[in-house]
Parts: sequence; C-alpha cells; structure tokens
Amino acid sequence: MNKKIKLMSHLVAGYPTDDLAFTAAKALVDGGADILEVQLPFSDPSADGPAIQSACTKVLSRGYKTKDGLAFIEKLHKNFPNVKIYIMSYGSLIYTPGINEFCKKASTAGVTGMIIPDLPFDFDEGLTKACEDNGMINIPVAAPSMSRERLLKMANAGFPYIYAALRTGITGTDTKIDSDTLEFLKSVSSGGSKIYGGFGISTGEQSKALCDYVEGVVAGSVFVRLITENQNDSDKLYEAVKAKAQELTGQI
Repeated sequence: MNKKIKLMSHLVAGYPTDDLAFTAAKALVDGGADILEVQLPFSDPSADGPAIQSACTKVLSRGYKTKDGLAFIEKLHKNFPNVKIYIMSYGSLIYTPGINEFCKKASTAGVTGMIIPDLPFDFDEGLTKACEDNGMINIPVAAPSMSRERLLKMANAGFPYIYAALRTGITGTDTKIDSDTLEFLKSVSSGGSKIYGGFGISTGEQSKALCDYVEGVVAGSVFVRLITENQNDSDKLYEAVKAKAQELTGQI
C-alpha cells in the first residue's frame, strides 16, 4: 500500500440535506480523511466557486441557521471523536454574535480550528485570541497574490498552521502543481508553520505531487460535486465520496 496522505476534506453543513450531509461525512472518514472542514453556509462566499456557492444557496433556502450548522458539527464530533473538525466560514457570520461567543459555541460543539478567509491574519477582530481562549486554533489563509513582504510576515507570525491557497481566484477549477507552487509553499512554511495546501485539488496525482511539501492536502469542490451528482441515491453518494477520499489519500 502507498503511504497515506493526510487529507482535509471540505463539506457544506446541511447539503443537500442533513441526512445526506452526514452520509457524506461518514464516507469521507471511512475513505481516510483526517480532518473535516465544515463550511457554515454563507450568502456571499467570495472565494468559493460555483459548486460550493450553489450548495450554500440551496441550504440557506431552507432557512438553515448557524445553530443548525453547529448542531451538525456536534453530531459529527460525537460519531467521529478522533477526527479533527475545522469550521470554514466568513467574517460577518462569526462577528455578528460576537467572536468570543461564537468561538465558545464552536469549541463546545467539537471544533478545534477556524478558517475564516476574509479576516486578515493581522487584523482578525480578535479571532486568534478567541480561538486560543477556547482551546482552538485560528488558521489564516495565504494566497500567491500576497506581496512577498506580507507573506513572510504571516509565515513568521507564529501560527501553528497556515492554509495555503495554491492559486488566486475561486476554488473548484483545476490547479497545476508546478515549481511556482512549490516555491510559494516554501515561503509560507519558512517561519515553521505547518501548511495545509488546497484550492482546485481533485485527483490523486495532484495530491501525490503536493504531499511532500504540506502537512495535509485540502479538497473541497470535488466532493461537493460528487455529492450533488449522487444526491438522489445515498448508497452511490457514499461510495463515490469514499472512493475519491481514498484516491486523494493515496490508498487506491
């Protein structure tokens, strides 16, 4: 068997239904995912491509609330206690109730990390401290569009983990792993932070090309698309998502 690649897999809470979202999560865990990155649906997801935007819109049209997303996370944590759960969402959703209050609720539900792409690492409205106070970590997002000076400032700011978005633009379209990508990852990790690398990762080939340079590979839109394609058959959904997770972790 090949060396297992660490995988952070993304899914949208409540998509397409609560039951099918749980089926997808189980498939991801059974397929070898180490971390579940759960997106709380948001009405203006600026970094997300069409697959995730459509999923968020569908869930929100049911009147889905943040409390529903946290209840879903709590269920995941109870069923898969050894799998890390990170929340991915946007600033206004966690700022509105109060960042410390939100972090307290997230931690209670079983969350250990927060990924909020639109909160800059050095002007994060107190997110890093609120995470620390509640036993979690804040994982800032680095992008190739950042100036080298700013990138190195983030790299040396003492974050345990940094999420490296492997290209500019929206997620969900194909990402080429080339020498520029590896140079970018080298810069992001230069201060000692462990790196999660993602944005447009959908094949085992990409995953293998990345795995020696990152702590974990991140994949999202590929799973959301599989969930969408198989939403009328829970067994097929489970098998498709599980097989893709196995492919991305290098097990098949």
